[in-house]
Amino acid sequence: MTMRFVAIFAIVLFLVFVQETKVTKAYVSCNPLQLSPCANAITSSTTPSSICCSKLKEQRPCLCKYMKDPRLQKMISSPNAKKVASTCGSPFPNC
Repeated sequence: MTMRFVAIFAIVLFLVFVQETKVTKAYVSCNPLQLSPCANAITSSTTPSSICCSKLKEQRPCLCKYMKDPRLQKMISSPNAKKVASTCGSPFPNC
């Protein structure tokens, strides 16, 4: 079941990436696919990798935008995603 959820998450991220890649004020390329290294930590409550934390910090300016996207909202705003962000030292912004 977990592998299926990870696969679905990866597909959703890919579809969003294909449809919309934008740049924020801080010149960060908003690309939810960049958060794929965090998928396992979010879905299985494992400790996030250093790559996950790096990508999460890089994509932090984009999180509010991702949370507004119905395809990503459930995953991005999940308690596990917030726990991963906290563990990485990059708490979610107040959107």
